[in-house]
Amino acid sequence: MSISPVTAPTEGQWVTEWAPLGKCAGSDPDALFVQGKAQRAAKIVCKGCPVVAECLADALDNRTEFGVWGGMTERERRALLRRRPDVRSWTALLSAAKARGAEGAIA
Repeated sequence: MSISPVTAPTEGQWVTEWAPLGKCAGSDPDALFVQGKAQRAAKIVCKGCPVVAECLADALDNRTEFGVWGGMTERERRALLRRRPDVRSWTALLSAAKARGAEGAIA
């Protein structure tokens, strides 16, 4: 049995096994489960992450309540879910947007 090496996604490619590719992989997970002003610092970890869309889609599809995921706090994710009750699959929406290279297509 061999283990495939973890490789960064190419532009527009959706990654199903995204967690090992995140900028936060290997760091202290508690750093992303903070409150108040500390959330701003936690969100900085997500800047430039190659799998930020996958992470956000997973958190939205699974209604993850706590922590910073995909560059958004729990409050931001709840607000987005309220604004877009029509979205049944955030993975489908964000993967299509990523394939098109569209940023900001979910607001």
